Formats: sequence, structure tokens, C-alpha cells
Amino acid sequence: MPEPKENKRVFIVGNRGQLGYDATQILPPEFTVHGADLPDIDITAPESVATVLGPIRPAIVWNCAAYTNVDKCESDQDAARRVNVDGPRLLAKFCEAHGALLVHVSTDYVFDGTRPVPQPYTEQDRPRPQTHYGLTKYEGELAIRAVTANHLIVRTAWLYGAHGHNFLKTMLRLALVNPEKAIRVVNDQYGCPTWSERLARQIKELIALNKTGTVHATGEGHCTWYQLASAFLRLMAVPHRIEPCTTAEYPTPAQRPANSILDNKALRDADLHVMHHWHDDLAEYVQRHRDALLVEAKAKLATK
Repeated sequence: MPEPKENKRVFIVGNRGQLGYDATQILPPEFTVHGADLPDIDITAPESVATVLGPIRPAIVWNCAAYTNVDKCESDQDAARRVNVDGPRLLAKFCEAHGALLVHVSTDYVFDGTRPVPQPYTEQDRPRPQTHYGLTKYEGELAIRAVTANHLIVRTAWLYGAHGHNFLKTMLRLALVNPEKAIRVVNDQYGCPTWSERLARQIKELIALNKTGTVHATGEGHCTWYQLASAFLRLMAVPHRIEPCTTAEYPTPAQRPANSILDNKALRDADLHVMHHWHDDLAEYVQRHRDALLVEAKAKLATK
């Protein structure tokens, strides 16, 4: 009698976002990849989770869905909690009931961001979120841990990719719309820019080895938002003017952490680290996607 075939079905929740899209592209052929995004799945609704995931019976549920508008989380707290806490809890319950691994993406915002630069936060540091976004993401982590031990929580930061919205695409549009107008960018907040494709590849390595627990996975090294924007626009070779400013000169509804530097300590300690330096990844990102980024930016400007 033949051995039953191992379940290699992966379901990616939020498959149209920048990380979700990359996740669908990088898994090896032995995995059968399924995915859905709003409105086809609502992770805050038990019936939606059961209806969409139930027939597929995935071995792995990879959750890339989140309420990530940091400022809007302050004014839309109920919605943020539903997506960032109730949603992960429901996915964890499904995974626990069906013997699946839940891969969940979390954030640097679970920390207070007050540590002196360049001292990083490791997986052993105690979270102390300062915003409603950070609080709901941390509560989402706690909800998952309370429901199932079969989870992998991956904290990342400053994510950018070829698909979806991100800071770099905003910088490009601002440069294109008026190259003579100075773009003012905060130069006293530090973090680790992370290419969504590299992060997807790191998570792929962890999935292949059935790793569980909590890890940090960000681009190596650190910089400010101003340094990141400057490096990106130089690599894009578009005319631009850019000037540094302080956080105090650019107030926002939600407090931004001054130090978002995460250390990928758990990955290195386990000899599973495949993340690259942020500047190397940024250069490869531009080399591969420059033309498409320009086309997308110009198309968006043309519709305004």
C-alpha cells in the first residue's frame, strides 16, 4: 500500500500585498500554493475563514494580512483590533484544529523604540508598544501563542517590494511630480529596510525546516528614512531634491519609534540566516524593478 502523500498545501492570506505576492512566487514546486485577499477572505469572520480554508486543508497558513496604516489605527481602533488581533486568533484556531502551521508576520512596533541607536532589539527583549498599531500587533502575537504552539511569528520592519504600496514608491512619485521641489524626510528615526522578496525567501527556509517560535527577519544594517530615500532615488537615477528633517518637524497622529533596529539573532544562532544588507538588497531591487516602478509611478500620477 503506498505511503500517503505529505500535505504540502500552503495558503497565503493577503496574497495581493507586497509580501503576500512575493510569497506566492518563491515557494518551490513541491508546495501547492493557494491564496486569497479581501474581499474573498475576511480573517475577522469565522465563517469566512472556515469556508475558504476548510476545503483546501492547508498544512501551512501564511498570514500576510494586517491593518498597517499606523496613523489610522489611532482613530480606527476597533477595526485595527479586529484585523490585527481577532483575525490572527481565528487563523490560529483553524490551524490548531486542523494540525496546520500558522506563519504570522509581526512588526518592530511591538517595541518602544527608545533604546539608544544603534542598540538593536532582539527576540528576548520585552515588547512595550507605544501606538495602537503596535499594541494590536503585539496582542495578535499573544493571541496566537495562547491558541496554538504550532506557530512561527516573524517580526520585520520597513518593508518595501515591487507590489503594493510602500515608502519608496511614495518617494519616487514625489520626485517625478516636481524634481525641483525639495522632499523633506525624517532623519532621526532609525530602522532596517527589508525587501519583501528577501523576507519571503527567509520565511521559505524556515517553513522547509518546520521551524516554530518567534524570530526577527529584517535587512542587515540600519539607516534613517532620509538615508533610505536618498539611496533609493540615487539608484533610480531620477532628478530629485531631498532634505533631512526631524521628527518634531514632521508630526504624525501616531508616535514613530526613534529606534526600530531589530537584530536577527535567533536566525543567526540557528544558522538559518539568509537576509542581506539593506543596501545590497535595495540595489538589486532597483536593478530588477526600475522600469516597472517608473511605469507604475507615472501611471498613478497621470490619473490624479
